[in-house]
Amino acid sequence: MTGAMLLAGLLAGFALAGQQPAPPVVSAPPDPAVWWAPEIPKPPPEQDPFQGRRLRPGETLVPIDNGVDPLLYRLWGLQPLQSQLIKRGEMVLEVWARPSLGVRQAVVRVTVRRDGRAFVQARAGLGCCTPEITRRVDIDAELAPEQVAPLKALAGHALWSQPRLVIVDYGGGAVEPVCLDGVSWDVTLLVPGQARHLRRACDDAEVGSIAPALAAALAAASGRDARFDAVFAHGGDFSRQQRAYDSLIASGGRLKAGQSNRPQPSAVPLPADDEAPREEGVREPSGPANALPPVSPPSTN
Repeated sequence: MTGAMLLAGLLAGFALAGQQPAPPVVSAPPDPAVWWAPEIPKPPPEQDPFQGRRLRPGETLVPIDNGVDPLLYRLWGLQPLQSQLIKRGEMVLEVWARPSLGVRQAVVRVTVRRDGRAFVQARAGLGCCTPEITRRVDIDAELAPEQVAPLKALAGHALWSQPRLVIVDYGGGAVEPVCLDGVSWDVTLLVPGQARHLRRACDDAEVGSIAPALAAALAAASGRDARFDAVFAHGGDFSRQQRAYDSLIASGGRLKAGQSNRPQPSAVPLPADDEAPREEGVREPSGPANALPPVSPPSTN
């Protein structure tokens, strides 16, 4: 082997050695405490209108009995209604749509705060077959000021004095409703001191009895996401159901309490006016804090 060949071999070896990757740098394992260190940002009011509120002396959370477990709310990306601390002049209207066929469900929550602002949180998704809600659509938005007054007027509507569960009596007897093909609805109204829950099967007259609440909730959510709108063929139009209910009443029929009906949750006392917590810059509204109509005892006929 000549000297030139030996020199070329050495140079090639040096070049090959220069192309080899550097040995990995062994670093210390990350500190597990750092995982919990970053500060959790507060959600915007569109996602959590009552964020940061805590119970103060004289305040009590309103009992909620609408068949929705607090953990189910979290699966849908909502704060549990059971933990919402509501103050004077405020209200929450919540609607669940439950189809008898299929697994495409939806929930709409409308919140009116005493500072005059109102928000809608709407969800739609497939509630079946997996631990999580799949294909979930989220809507979190603030409502226009002109939408607030009609929503607040709903708190005093006579529909909240209806029994929780009903049977449609057309005059010739009544049977328990069975929703074979349609959408059943759960509607909850939360105001300071008390809550009301109504469940209606897919009978048009039943649904028509709560049509004002359904129309208000769906109207607040509609037009914001086409995927959410696709869940409801008629959007927030419940005029057909309203006509069916009006026709029932006009013909001498009625809604009477079903055999599985149960009382509404009891009201809780409110703080006295001089002890009611006040938020800076917010005036307490005048008038009664409780706008719900009195609940009539269910019919036993």
